[in-house]
Amino acid sequence: MASDSRQSITIDGKDTQGKRFKVETVNSDAVTKTFYLKEQGVGISTYGVDLLGGTPMSSHIERFRQEALTDKDDVVTVARKLVDYVRGQFSDVDAGFHVCGYRKEGKLSAAHVYSCHVGRNVVERKNTKPDGSLRYGATWSGQIDIITSIVNPVVVKDEKGADKIVRPAPPILWDAMTLQDAIDFSVYAIRTTIDTMRFQARPKNVGGPIDVLVLTPNEGRWISKKELHQ
Repeated sequence: MASDSRQSITIDGKDTQGKRFKVETVNSDAVTKTFYLKEQGVGISTYGVDLLGGTPMSSHIERFRQEALTDKDDVVTVARKLVDYVRGQFSDVDAGFHVCGYRKEGKLSAAHVYSCHVGRNVVERKNTKPDGSLRYGATWSGQIDIITSIVNPVVVKDEKGADKIVRPAPPILWDAMTLQDAIDFSVYAIRTTIDTMRFQARPKNVGGPIDVLVLTPNEGRWISKKELHQ
């Protein structure tokens, strides 16, 4: 799991002539968007609106951990509880989460990856095939257009409404990817987005240090995590 550290905000105001205006600007490059719930062995990454009621999402995550969770919660219950918790105060907010962890299924620990959205009240498991078996891959949210255009083929609808690939993309062998390669890909995806945005005439809403959290059946550990400094 990985995330950038930029917080962008839109300022809505009036000029000296009374005309309303909106300006999107960078408020911080030091916000936390990835969290590790040690007691539950669960990772959370956030995207979308970060300031809820004037309070950053990191504060809401910490309150959620203290108020809503117990040691018996796992990745499945955390995903549902998190969406319900935030919806209880901000039901229509355009904010979402990736919630990841492992759950014991028989003798094995099975990976669970959930994509959640508060405003749409969605909690969807992403890493299973229609037959219920595990699917290997990557999922990302937020500012997705750059990495999506690089990694995925470009598909359009033809005159009959069928999918037509207009630009193929060589496949990534997710099933064969090592843990180190997965770490490198997560950093690559964010770094490429940051570097591409630098040269494009668009809001620079991805940036700052990149935090990386690795989850295994036995532990969660930070590969990189920004720290306070002078």
